[in-house]
Amino acid sequence: MDIKVPTVGESVFEAVVARWLRKTGDVVAKDEPLCEIETDKVTLEVTADGDGVLTVLSQEGETVKIGAVIATIDDRGAAEPPKAKAPKAEAPKAEAAEETGKKPTPPMSPSGRKLARELGVETRELQGSGRGGRVTKADLLRAEAERTAPAEGATSEEPEAAPPTPPPPAPGPPPVATKEVPRPEPRQEGAEQRVVRKPMTPIRKRIAERLVSVRQQTAMLTTFNEADMTQLMLLRKKHGEFFQKRHNVKLGLMSLFVRACCAALKEFPEVNASIEGDDIVYHNYCDIGVAVGSDKGLVVPVLRGADSMTLAGIEQTIAQFAEKVRSNKIAIADLEGGTFTISNGGVYGSMLSTPILNPPQSGVLGMHAIQERAVVVNSQIVVRPMMYLALSYDHRLVDGKGAVGFLKRVKEYIEEPEEMLLEG
Repeated sequence: MDIKVPTVGESVFEAVVARWLRKTGDVVAKDEPLCEIETDKVTLEVTADGDGVLTVLSQEGETVKIGAVIATIDDRGAAEPPKAKAPKAEAPKAEAAEETGKKPTPPMSPSGRKLARELGVETRELQGSGRGGRVTKADLLRAEAERTAPAEGATSEEPEAAPPTPPPPAPGPPPVATKEVPRPEPRQEGAEQRVVRKPMTPIRKRIAERLVSVRQQTAMLTTFNEADMTQLMLLRKKHGEFFQKRHNVKLGLMSLFVRACCAALKEFPEVNASIEGDDIVYHNYCDIGVAVGSDKGLVVPVLRGADSMTLAGIEQTIAQFAEKVRSNKIAIADLEGGTFTISNGGVYGSMLSTPILNPPQSGVLGMHAIQERAVVVNSQIVVRPMMYLALSYDHRLVDGKGAVGFLKRVKEYIEEPEEMLLEG
């Protein structure tokens, strides 16, 4: 049976074979992961359609079309147990040397063998000074120097007749001493490369293209505020244990911020809108994208109808998305659409940043790390857990008044979460 590149979306026409999890000749079972493929949007696994012996047709890093055959499975080999490989009989080095009539080669590293070849040194005649008789670089250089040094005062076994003594040379200028140029040492194998060049993955290429297009095609601006997280943290501390027992998921910050943003978007609909040509499209629903980091790059799965979801439903859906991203099972349908995005850089320790828009959306909220800071409350200096908030928006559609008003409303909902929860 043929293993083909699956269809992952209408706008995706090719993929890259990122990594094979099994190799040619392996016996695989049905639904067993065979390889990972990357498109410009997602990374996903290709599984076996049946039992049999795998034959790989496309190599890692190869670009293939959607629907192309990248491997085959021979189901006739599934019932045949793999043959045990007979151990290779390795003759002792000493015996092999006796058969050939030569001395055994002393132990040395691969880089040492390469250096010996470059210097033209016969290693069988060397006595290594390293541990266990290992031939070192110093041994090779010393042997090369001895081999090339002129034999001064040496006489041959059969001397030839001495040539006639030439007359003394005429007096002249003293000979000029020539400076011996030191021979550069050859580069050893395994030396760490200072520059490594790797091709961009399709996802990284797509991210780069979108980020550049945002800068070129939108009038992006960012406004900042800060929120006192005291009441929100007390709420989580008071009800967190009961919430987890009841819903089998933790009460996180993201669900509360999603709820706050949904409530604020209804008051400031332009932040939830988008531009299509010469038209402004207002959305009477909230499909909130939640940025999730992965080894391949940032992906933004979408919470459909987040304004009608419970806190538990939001947390459970986010946990499912995170698991899909980790296991490379996120689908294109999970990433499409979205009217507003939330990005939490605080999980990585970010203190303050400028989030970038996710087109065609006109707004993105950036959350940051919570830090205890001295603030003034009722004319008193107190220590409170504070978080910086950042809203990036498309100034073509959203005016400064609307952006500042939206962010201020989110701040109020976070600092007084009872109001938000009672309204919900």
